[in-house]
Amino acid sequence: MKCKINKNAAKVLKEMLGSEEAEGKMIRVFITHMHGDHAHYDLKFDTPTEHDEIVKTDKGIDILLDKREEFLDGVWIKYFYVPEPQFEITNPSKEGHGHHHH
Repeated sequence: MKCKINKNAAKVLKEMLGSEEAEGKMIRVFITHMHGDHAHYDLKFDTPTEHDEIVKTDKGIDILLDKREEFLDGVWIKYFYVPEPQFEITNPSKEGHGHHHH
């Protein structure tokens, strides 16, 4: 499975992983809800299970993805400081390809 993160996100995630609550845990991207042809994602601290793939990014941070969720494959984690500091998690490989399920 694939996962990309931008430079800002890597910096923020490294800070998050340095906090006490993250001790011994990793960053998991998970689906908060599905809308037919696309999903909404969020982040949390978690530990790997047998269903997860530990995906190494080019920024030196490992991300947990549940292998059973095809919509997690190819997610991009971006972080922007403007207009307000926030993560934006999308999956360009799964959106806008005309795969509409009605």
